[in-house]
Order: sequence, then structure tokens, then C-alpha cells
Amino acid sequence: MRWAAAGLGLILLLAALGAIVLGGGPVAYESPTYSIVRALGDIEIREYRPYVVAETMVGGTRDTAGNEGFRILAKYIFGGNRGTRKIAMTAPVSQKKVEGTKIAMTAPVTQEQVGDQFVVQFMMPSEYTMEELPEPDDPRVTFRQVPARTFAAVKYSGSWSQRNYQKHLALLLDALRTEGYEAIGEPIWARYDAPFKPWFLRRNEILTAFEAPAETR
Repeated sequence: MRWAAAGLGLILLLAALGAIVLGGGPVAYESPTYSIVRALGDIEIREYRPYVVAETMVGGTRDTAGNEGFRILAKYIFGGNRGTRKIAMTAPVSQKKVEGTKIAMTAPVTQEQVGDQFVVQFMMPSEYTMEELPEPDDPRVTFRQVPARTFAAVKYSGSWSQRNYQKHLALLLDALRTEGYEAIGEPIWARYDAPFKPWFLRRNEILTAFEAPAETR
């Protein structure tokens, strides 16, 4: 399946957010909290804390699903919700104001295939519980409490092409097999940066759940 770098709509929405800079720089976005418990070469075994996500299920190809899912969720956090409080964005955005509560942007945007559809997720700021989040105007937006989980992750820079993704997914799976681990479930693709950020500076990740060898359980 051929991937484009991103759909035009996704590019424009991400451009409106500005460059996402983590671990320093003028703007930092909240992201899921994890600790690295083991390194397998370039692969990290991470323990993630629980967090709340807003998510939507969309069909189509990986590219069109990511574009549509991002659009739906971005509309929600930019004010497409029922609320009265105004919550400051973590950075200004070039977008027409929509009445309602504004939810701060987080990173990364994640995408996971489920059957013939894709789940696109935004982590919600940690200041909110599920009960405190404003109700979405769009019924396609739902909330979910993600439990504490352990993932194997590979971090890489470069383009969002299928070739780059498959290359690093293979590295991740090979490293796990070498250690006797078995990847389970669908991999999760995480993108941290806007498309106009130079490709060699982008932060991309692929994560997978796994089963450890019996003697280490």
C-alpha cells in the first residue's frame, strides 16, 4: 500500500499548530509519561503510565484515515465541544475561533489499525479526568482511559514514507525476536512533528506490545 507523506488537510492542520518541540525549545507539548526499563540496542522497553485519550475510528487507507481522524480530533480540541471555561492553548494557532472550551494540544498523534479501520488518538492533558472533559459536538469523538502498559519502541527520524516505516518496524521486530520476545497486536505509529519540519529532525516512533520469554515473566 502506497503512503503519501500526509494528506493536504492534515498538512494544513499540522502547520497551524506550529512545530512541536519536545525536550527543549520554545514550545513543549505534553506527551505520555513513561520510564525506560531496558534497552535492546536501539529498541527501548518502556513502561507507560495511564492516561486519557480522545479517539475516533475512521476507514479508508492509512493516509486518508490519518487525515480524517486528525481533522475530527483537532476540531474537538480547538473548541468543537460544549463547555464554558477557556483553556489556553500551549501555542497560538492560525485557526478561526470556535465557541467552547479549548483543550491544549499534546503529542504525539498516534494511529493504530483495527481490522479494516484505523483508530486515531490524541492524548488529553493530564489535568483532566474523563468526567471533566467537555462533551464533543461530534459524536465520532469518544474518550477512553488507557491503562498502564509496557511497549517496545523504536525511535527514528526521516520521512513518513512506507519504506521508512517498514524499515524501522523490521528493526523493532528483529530486535524483539533476537531476545526471545514475541510482538503481539498491531503496531502503533506515532508522529511528533509538523510536516514542514526538516525530515532529518522529525521524531517518529513505532511501538508494539509484546510477550516476554517465559523465564523472564
